[in-house]
Formats: sequence, structure tokens, C-alpha cells
Amino acid sequence: MDYTPHTTDDVRAMLEALGMQELRELFADLPEALLEPELDLPAPMDEQAILAHLRELAGRNASAAKAFLGGGLRPHFVPSLVPALAQRGEFLTAYTPYQPEVSQGMLQAVFEYQTMIAELTGLDVSNASLYDGAAALAEGVLLALRQTRRMGVVVSQGVHPEYRQVLATYLHAVGAELRTVALEGGLTPPAEFDDSVGAVVLQSPNFLGAIESPAPWVEAARASGALVVYVADPLSLALLKPPGEWGADIAVGEGQPLGNPMNFGGPQFGYIAVREKLVRQLPGRLVSQTRDVDGRRGYVLALAAREQHIRRGKAKSNITTNAQLTALMGAMHMAALGPEGLADVATASVVHAHALAEMLARLPGVERVTPEPFFNEFVLRLPRPAAEVRSELAARGWHAAAPVPAEYGENLALFAATERHDEDDLAGLTAALEEVLQ
Repeated sequence: MDYTPHTTDDVRAMLEALGMQELRELFADLPEALLEPELDLPAPMDEQAILAHLRELAGRNASAAKAFLGGGLRPHFVPSLVPALAQRGEFLTAYTPYQPEVSQGMLQAVFEYQTMIAELTGLDVSNASLYDGAAALAEGVLLALRQTRRMGVVVSQGVHPEYRQVLATYLHAVGAELRTVALEGGLTPPAEFDDSVGAVVLQSPNFLGAIESPAPWVEAARASGALVVYVADPLSLALLKPPGEWGADIAVGEGQPLGNPMNFGGPQFGYIAVREKLVRQLPGRLVSQTRDVDGRRGYVLALAAREQHIRRGKAKSNITTNAQLTALMGAMHMAALGPEGLADVATASVVHAHALAEMLARLPGVERVTPEPFFNEFVLRLPRPAAEVRSELAARGWHAAAPVPAEYGENLALFAATERHDEDDLAGLTAALEEVLQ
């Protein structure tokens, strides 16, 4: 799309104001090599020839057979209707719907997203999404500290290490104290919390893929007056008991497995849901349903407690534009599959992950680290450094064996499987790993 905002008269007026004769004078401080680079361009081609040339160039790209990478981001099937709807102009170009009278479609779509997240997590209220899973965790913990008026945070080592790094950065800025409880046998041990702790954080399935039983932490948090922040893979909630039923006060996580491809670096979206008593502490914005003067159903922004709307000192967060489009893609995905479809995808992922773990663990020198039960990601101990193994697998056309930080052990690699994999894929990766490890 062409967009040329300045007319010839605009440019002339600007140059006159600057006392210049031509545009080149604006760039006089730049090296000549940048101003007049020598371009070695081929001869011009017509449309048919250039399309053939571009196809030839694209054919040189190397594509992996399948991706088995995990860590919260995975390759799930995205129905064609999701990108088709998401690319409609009403969604693709929409910004903050400040004028509800002309934004009812967008507001209703966001309201539907919030409703789905609330139902998925078993909690009362969801906001209109956050940047990603790590930001969602940090915002959830800050919410808990505001509510409890305490500055202590206890987090399980089973929480994604990158999430914990982001959380540490946020907490350092506000002067909060962060304590990490080490895993034992791949699971979070019971802990006790004193009255300085405002938030306790648990993840299930945890970073190693194991499904945690949060009951001991929830009970201990209740006894101390702390709030429970529960990090959950949204797809796992199609099968597992939701955070709200466990007694969690706040649920957060990464939404990429819902309707979003594994883009290099994003965009993603984070979700957050809370109990009703915490609704006034929610960061970002919230879409609510109401009635107009004629009794017709309508949608409006409510409790938008961010800096653009209220005084900075009263803002719940400095979050501004959230990942709205990708969150709506998650809602479209959930609507397309429905509860049974989501459960089918989750079940297929579990079946394939367990089959792959069993096949890979039979290879010489390979040991499974993740205890059962696990969801669709698991960790193996390899006889060689995981980074080397991953590189050699990639050279053979397989994206797998994501290196696990050394805090969890040496030579650990993370694998994931989803509904997109079949028996041939599992056998192919197993054969490739066996070859690499010889």
C-alpha cells in the first residue's frame, strides 16, 4: 500500500524553512558511500520472469521436516478460518476501541475472548489479554502484592526460567523480595509461607513438563494469607482440572498454543484471569456487557486502569497496547474447535508425547528426567551437550532437543509433541537422534 504523506509543495516549504535548495542537503553529514552506493543489479525482467526467479530463490530455503520444540511454544494446527477472520480489516487495523458506538464488533469479540478464558481457567474475570506469558506472570504477581500489601514472593523452580527472569526484573523495580523453591525429583515440594509473603507462584505442567499437584501450596498460601498465582498452559486446561477449582486466585500463561503459529520472536499473547474480588486490580483493560438507553445489549470498556485513562499514581500497570489481534486469534481458534475439539487436540498431543518419550528413552545413553504424569512436553538427559545435539538434528531437518538451563541439570534437552505429529514423524526423529548420538 502506497503512503506518500508529503506533496511537492510540502517538501518545498520545508526546504525553504531550513534554508536549503534540495533534499540531498538534509543528508550532507552521511558518508558518500551510503548516499550513492554502487548497486550491482541484474537486468530488468518482466513480471513472468521475476515471479519465476523469486520461486527459484524461495526453493533454496531449507525446511525442517517437523518441529518438536517445547518450552510453552509449540506447533499446533491452526484452522484456516483463524487467519481468514483475523486478517479482516475490522480486526487487523483496530486500535483501542475508545468509541464504543463505532466499535461494537471489536468489543464483542474481545468480550467473547474474556469469557472463554474465564471458562477455561475456572475463574470469574479475564482482562483483554497481555503481551505474553512472562509479562502476564509479572502482572499477576504485582496484582497479588497490591491486594495483600505484602512484598514477599515465593516461586517454584518449575516455573519457566525466562518467566522468572522477567518476574525478577519487575520485582526488583518495586523492591519486592523473590525466593525460589527448588524442584525435587522434577516436582515442587510442599512449602510453608510466613506473613510477609503476598504471592506464591506455581506452574503446571511445569517447565520440565510434569503435571503438578498444587493442593499443598494452595493450603499453605491460604493459611498465611498469600494469594496463589497459577501458571498454566491453556491447552492443558481442556483436560486438566482448571486453576480456579484448585483454589488459585490468579491464573496466567502463554496463549500461543491457541490459534497462533510459532513465529520467530512473536507476536504472542498472555492471558490473565482472576477471582471477582480482584477485578479492580486487573491491569490493562476490560470489556463489559451493558444495555443502552433503549435496552439493547452493548459493549464498553470498563475498569481500564492504565496510565492513559487515570492518574499515573493510581494506574494498576503501565501496559499500553496489548496483544489484541493475537488474543482474538486464540478466541477464534477456541470457537472453531469448541470444548470437545480442544480436548481432542490435547489428547492427541499427550498420546504422541508419551509415545515419543518411550521411543527416545530406549536409545543408548538417553534418560527421561520428567516424572509421570506429564502433558505434551518432557525432558531427556543426553550423553552429549544438548546444544550440539540440537544443531546436528537441525542439519538433518529436525527441530528438536531445546537445551534446558544448567540449573536443572547437565545435558538436558526439552522435547514436545502435538496433534500435528504422526507415527512416521516420531520414528523419523528417533532415527535422527540415534544417528546423532552414535
